[in-house]
Amino acid sequence: MSPNSLRLAFMAEFLLAILAIFELWSQVGGQGHLDLMPWYTKFVLAVGLAVVTVAGTAAAVCHDRAWNAKTVACLILALILAGGMAAATYYAHVHESDEDTGDEDDVTNSRVVTRPGPVHRFPL
Repeated sequence: MSPNSLRLAFMAEFLLAILAIFELWSQVGGQGHLDLMPWYTKFVLAVGLAVVTVAGTAAAVCHDRAWNAKTVACLILALILAGGMAAATYYAHVHESDEDTGDEDDVTNSRVVTRPGPVHRFPL
């Protein structure tokens, strides 16, 4: 393949990796926990994992052997970033506010019962 085609393929892989990472993270970690995280944490972890994925693919494609030192290093970095995603999700889970799980004793139910009174009809 020509270098221009490879660049286009790696760019497409990066964009697809970003989409796949966010979709998988929201499904595995929970969208509610992902919403509680600051944007820069999600950005750094997701873009870092996408870059490492593309770098690993480039290292596998450009060398004679697919599993070389750069590919293994990218795999280790990807596992570290995935661990960081898990840690950030767990931190958001532990430190989420418990507003919706209040005391059940404080709930007051009121019921207004109205009885129909006599109906007055006036002749016109």
